[in-house]
Amino acid sequence: MIKAFLTSFQVLTSDEISQFESLLVKRHLKKGAFFISEGKFSKEVAFINTGILRSFYTTESGEEMTYCISFPNALMTAYSAFITGMPTIENIQAIADSELLIIQKHDIDKLQESSPNWIRFSKIIAELQYLELEKRLFVFQKDKAKKRYIDLLENQPDYVQQIPLQYLASYLGITPRHLSRLRKEIQY
Repeated sequence: MIKAFLTSFQVLTSDEISQFESLLVKRHLKKGAFFISEGKFSKEVAFINTGILRSFYTTESGEEMTYCISFPNALMTAYSAFITGMPTIENIQAIADSELLIIQKHDIDKLQESSPNWIRFSKIIAELQYLELEKRLFVFQKDKAKKRYIDLLENQPDYVQQIPLQYLASYLGITPRHLSRLRKEIQY
């Protein structure tokens, strides 16, 4: 799966992909376990082989706000902390048993020094992260919760039912009660 993911960008050679694969370490997270916690330094990137991860922060009042849910075949890290070297203000938690393929930041740095293809690849990933964030912001401001929920059902039908109601509601920007009403209304 990781090989197909990397190949899809059409930037890396097969040798570079093999080199990347040799640096990966498999990690299993049980449902509820953390990939990274607030206050820690982000020094690794995970490729989600199986499972679901959520990114969230805790408000001053103690409420958890889920702002990102990531599914298999995606990269995941506390991105701003990874870039800045500062402690993260977010948490990344498995909401289903997950298998991750982990690469360390120092290995990514070495890869980038070894070939301009890795710099191009990193640029593409950064651009995709920006576009995804912008899309989420626009959709959140433009679309109603019902449309956001339907889009999620259409794009991730196998996984939506695995996401606990309170996390899904937070991600959609609605209350769990409102989400329950939407679920009854939309018999998908």
